[in-house]
Amino acid sequence: MKTERKRVSTGAPWEPIVGYCRAIRVGDVVEVSGTTAMQDGKVVAPGDAYRQTIHILETIKGALNQLGVGIEDVVRTRTYVTDISQWESVGRAHGEYFRDVLPVSSMVEVRALIDPELLVEIEVSAIATH
Repeated sequence: MKTERKRVSTGAPWEPIVGYCRAIRVGDVVEVSGTTAMQDGKVVAPGDAYRQTIHILETIKGALNQLGVGIEDVVRTRTYVTDISQWESVGRAHGEYFRDVLPVSSMVEVRALIDPELLVEIEVSAIATH
């Protein structure tokens, strides 16, 4: 028997062109695609890695909730930054959400994201425990 896939859409016009969704749940496994600080087609908090990270994590939290899981179910985070010297600001925001969860995590510097004003992109993996 095939397991049902439940999806959360980004609502972005390029989603059907590129062929992705914000998040997907297959059984107890939930994956959230790379999420940036975009809202209504505009970059949120240009130049502020901390505020971008908070916005991203709120977006991710909302997608998880739509799939019946929460931040407490996250088992892995992957964070991409365009300037690794901003790691403390990004890490502080990450800690505000995951300090009690303690998922495995990585943070890597990348040359660029899709918009030059974007400083951070985050993916998460979660396993539903309820």
